[in-house]
Amino acid sequence: MARIGFVGLGVMGGPMAGHLVAAGHTVTVWNRTPSKAEPFREMGATVADSLAGLAAGQEVICLCLSRSEDVLAIAADLMPRMEPGAVLVDHSTIEPSAAETLHRQAKAAGLESVDAPITGGSMGAQAGTLTIFCGGDEPVVDRILPVIQAYAKRAERVGGPGFGQKMKLANQIAVGGALLGLCESLAFARKAGLSLEQAHAMIGAGAGGSWAFANYGPKLLANDWAPGFSIDNQVKDFDYTEAMAAAMGAVVPTTEIANRLLKQLQAEGHGDWTTCALFELLARE
Repeated sequence: MARIGFVGLGVMGGPMAGHLVAAGHTVTVWNRTPSKAEPFREMGATVADSLAGLAAGQEVICLCLSRSEDVLAIAADLMPRMEPGAVLVDHSTIEPSAAETLHRQAKAAGLESVDAPITGGSMGAQAGTLTIFCGGDEPVVDRILPVIQAYAKRAERVGGPGFGQKMKLANQIAVGGALLGLCESLAFARKAGLSLEQAHAMIGAGAGGSWAFANYGPKLLANDWAPGFSIDNQVKDFDYTEAMAAAMGAVVPTTEIANRLLKQLQAEGHGDWTTCALFELLARE
């Protein structure tokens, strides 16, 4: 069992921290909004009143935040107070260049880091069945794998520092295509006068089926736009993907289309809706 700090208790990080407590680790949590941390006290975790209070004595500190700048700012507060040789595991989705910067800063401070972005949605976080892409030095990744197995069905090293984030952006391209396929297909079905329930069941059972059909389809049928994974977060990831693609000369047309459509919903004030709300836009008369 390990001594673990966990920062960021949102729809993904909250269940992940809970799995660490359930696995028997000694867990200390901190969240920018303190009220989100209080339920973890009842689970058996320690609730730190500051980042400084969380950092001391931990073997591993996990972050589950949002943007590159958030991760680098929180890490800058944590690293001077962390134990020598401790590992900072970043489960956020950030720019690969930011993950490389974090790795260099950690090394300079006598620490280790692994970029370990996650996929599997809030359902995967709750069930403990996430897929985790790990970028970092091989001995360090091997060291943290037994910890993150508490909420993973598959966690592997995919390369050196920053490579976890590169794999996550490749993943988001596939996610965007599947999301667009689900929403476009069922919006077409509605306008054609087909039963949405039947279309979802039959298309999802055939070659058109996907994780999006299985997991987002029921939310779409219920017009349930509560996240889940929010449009704001998906747009952030797509922006990172488009920027890296442009730098490499890669072509990502499906990602660009999905991002443009999601940004339309975002501009209408719906950035906190789940991504499958894209159906609502495509199905409009």
